[in-house]
Amino acid sequence: MRLRLTVIYSSLFLVAGAALLSVTYGLVAGILPMRASPDQVSTYISKASSTQFSGPKICQPKPDFSGAEIKQCKDQANSVGQALADAAVQAERTQTLNRLLDDALGGLALVTLISALLGWIVAGRVLRPVHAITAAARRASEENLSERIALAGPSDELKELADTFDGMLGRLESAFASQRRFVANASHELRTPLTVMRTAIDVTLAKPARTPGQLEVMAAEVRQAVDRAEALIEALLTLARSDRGQGPRSALDLAVFAEDALDAAAPAIRAASITVDSALEPGTATGDPVLVERLVTNLIDNSVRHNVKDGWIQVRTGHRDGMAFISVANSGPVIAGTEVSMLFEPFHRGGPNPGPAAAPGAGLGLSIVRSVVVAHQGRVAAQPIPHGGLEVTVLLPVG
Repeated sequence: MRLRLTVIYSSLFLVAGAALLSVTYGLVAGILPMRASPDQVSTYISKASSTQFSGPKICQPKPDFSGAEIKQCKDQANSVGQALADAAVQAERTQTLNRLLDDALGGLALVTLISALLGWIVAGRVLRPVHAITAAARRASEENLSERIALAGPSDELKELADTFDGMLGRLESAFASQRRFVANASHELRTPLTVMRTAIDVTLAKPARTPGQLEVMAAEVRQAVDRAEALIEALLTLARSDRGQGPRSALDLAVFAEDALDAAAPAIRAASITVDSALEPGTATGDPVLVERLVTNLIDNSVRHNVKDGWIQVRTGHRDGMAFISVANSGPVIAGTEVSMLFEPFHRGGPNPGPAAAPGAGLGLSIVRSVVVAHQGRVAAQPIPHGGLEVTVLLPVG
């Protein structure tokens, strides 16, 4: 690139210099006379009249010449003087133009070489930020993403490129850190039910005389742990699928999914004496039915899980701003505004006291919601309710 830029700079300078030389040559050629002046003609007539002049001689008037002969002699003298003077002027003009051309070409070649050297130096300085970006890219790895270029200087294209690269490194660092936290949390969450199962089995088997009742209690504990592990694995698989953004796309209705989710959560809703206020207008969108169904189910389950005794749930579906939407609001504990963004992080549980009719979740509900929304190029927003609770609104593209 540096050599290419140097060649481009030098070529442009050479073309511009040649154009300037051509214009200068034409102007000088236009200024220099092509015919001799009367004074120069008189001078060459005098030279031609001299006996020592080696060139053509001119007629010399004699006393016995008639008027016509004298006029003819003067005309011949003027013709010879004009020819000699014009020849001298042409020779001097040609010599001047040749000398100008030789000096100009030599100067143009010298200055072109100097411009090539300066172009090489300037190109190196211009490309220095690119070398810094390349070096930073070589040093970047999964374990080393904290380094930044932090290019200083004017706000030009190279600084914009360096800032963009710094932003990309920041996003990659955040993504890798989030991935490491996710793996660590997932490992911990999957280890918990396994530990429960192993403890229940070991305690029961350690008893010398096990009764059928003790075995049933152990089986119930193992079943609960298996259910929890199965729910966690299913949630992780759903999250992975939505992160890939792959799956069949077809027309769907958010109102139908919301109605089904409310029916599925009806036992938990009755157990907690929760009041449901639903206004399910058709909310047709295009997307992966499995992922969108999981999105709606998670919203309804979260509204039940993090509610309070004798609380309420409000569900709305329809169209807004040219997109299909579902809005789920519920009563519950007071949530600080600074904590809302953390609710969408994997394994972050929104409240210390889950709802009375729900088992503690894995902390992936809203994380899956956000991932599904991103996969469908939609929007999701959450805002706390002043007296306690949360409202989550999801908008999905219609087509």
